[in-house]
Amino acid sequence: MIRPALRISWRAIVMTIRSLWTFLLGALPLLAISEVGCAQQLPAPDHLVVVELFQSQGCSSCPPAEANLNAIAGQPGILALSFGVTYWDSLGWKDTFATEAYTDRQWAYAKYRKRDNVWTPQVYVNGHTDLVGNDRTQLDQVIAHANTRGPQLSWEQGQLQVSAGKPTATCDVWLVRYDPRTINVAIGAGENSGRTLPHRNVVRELVHLGTWNGTAHAFALPPSAFKGLSTAALVQVEAGGDIVGASMDPVAR
Repeated sequence: MIRPALRISWRAIVMTIRSLWTFLLGALPLLAISEVGCAQQLPAPDHLVVVELFQSQGCSSCPPAEANLNAIAGQPGILALSFGVTYWDSLGWKDTFATEAYTDRQWAYAKYRKRDNVWTPQVYVNGHTDLVGNDRTQLDQVIAHANTRGPQLSWEQGQLQVSAGKPTATCDVWLVRYDPRTINVAIGAGENSGRTLPHRNVVRELVHLGTWNGTAHAFALPPSAFKGLSTAALVQVEAGGDIVGASMDPVAR
């Protein structure tokens, strides 16, 4: 059966097209408003979460935690830092980035919590919650629930400015300089022999600038021994307590 053709006037077609075009033009502002509304529902980070990994290239359990740190490094609102510790250097491979200062920092956390041992890998989030760091889901959950309520930090003319506040205890002020690149290290001996381990945000300098007791204070920034490093500052309850404030310098020094 052949279906007969419909007879439609050109005038009706033109009127229909005009009506449709008018409708679309009127809907565009509403679409724009809707998109802005959706964008405003995505909250920007209002605080910086500090994630510190204590690891060793000579530890076979560390690469998964290092991979998790590498994955979150550079994410908005997160300061991820990789500290190489020295106490596994006797296993056949000396960590290429480890220093006693970073080992001491991990021990400060342990002593503050009245613990008599340290281990790798170990992650501290805002100096408060610690975990192994190999479980990405667990790490993300801890980061999501982390919070800091401390002074405002700003960077001005070669100085770190710490605002006034009401700390519960005297705080240490730390300057951290780290390499934001991904650095691949070929391991030639020890438990990870034959592997190439990628590292990101490797801490190269840790400097104690002084203490903060609630009074606004400016700390002079010492020169770095390296070029191309990123810089951050931590305000932390002294001797291994919670991190109450942190900031990243927007200018590489």
